[in-house]
Amino acid sequence: MTAADYQPPRWLRNPHVQSVVGSSPLRRRYGERRLAALGATHTAHLVDGGGGVRLQGVHSVVPGTTGERGLVLLLHGWEGSVDSSYMRLTAAELLRDGFEVFRLNFRDHGDTHHLNEGLFHSNRIDEVVHAACDVAARFPRRPLSVAGYSLGGNFAMRLALRAPEVGLQLAHVAAVCPVLDPARTMDAMEHGLPLYLWYFERKWRSSLARKRELFPNEHAFDDHTLGLSMRPLTQWMVERHTDFGTLDRYFDGYSIAGDRLAALQVPGSVLMAADDPVIPVAGFDALATLPSLRVEISPWGGHCGFLENASMSGFAERWIAHRLG
Repeated sequence: MTAADYQPPRWLRNPHVQSVVGSSPLRRRYGERRLAALGATHTAHLVDGGGGVRLQGVHSVVPGTTGERGLVLLLHGWEGSVDSSYMRLTAAELLRDGFEVFRLNFRDHGDTHHLNEGLFHSNRIDEVVHAACDVAARFPRRPLSVAGYSLGGNFAMRLALRAPEVGLQLAHVAAVCPVLDPARTMDAMEHGLPLYLWYFERKWRSSLARKRELFPNEHAFDDHTLGLSMRPLTQWMVERHTDFGTLDRYFDGYSIAGDRLAALQVPGSVLMAADDPVIPVAGFDALATLPSLRVEISPWGGHCGFLENASMSGFAERWIAHRLG
């Protein structure tokens, strides 16, 4: 199975239809039904992110399976969660194929804002690496792979880069529409269809408001701050809640563009859509020259959509299961 096998009907070749319908409540319910139909057991876990950080995730397994195919750590995108449609559907596909799955919530995602005082930001890779090691220790004797969507794909690749130095053995890493160059992604959202910027601003403001409610002494920012648009709000966060100081240094901190993945020792796969309206496709061709990475670019798919038909089934979740299998 390759990106060339993705041939959606003509009415599904619009990138905005793909992106919007792919993250719609309709598809979320479809994912919930698909996951429920498998009869899997789902167990919530608090995992150790190091330095007192606690992250939450869900382990899923179909009773009677041995787990011999391995355990897949799934990472969601920014302002997503373990219950996002693509997370549920990918978990269902993997479980159907005999894998066990651990879906991890990043800090301040899902209903986890109360677990840590500090705000989430995209350079918090250390806690995700530490959490992955904790997950691997809880479920030993299983080959471990990691897969992620959008920002989760970016985290998955950085996790794979760090794996050898922390003794984490990964069988494979897969990413769908990963954030490659954060600065370019910000530019694309500011100059693209306003819907996407509005969507992420609304979700992030809600998350920050929740954090302020839970930790009013630590997060005493006012409503004017919450009303800032994406770039100045990110600048505010970088200056007050990170050590990066500037947006450029912050974006550079989690970029995986250029030759940053050249040191990747884990076999890796990337699925990207050329028409992604959120993450520019520029730069992905350069990744294809890296020896450990297989990059596939489809003409269609939008941002993490890859819908195949009116029933809401998706190519991306099948592609992940195939690559990790």
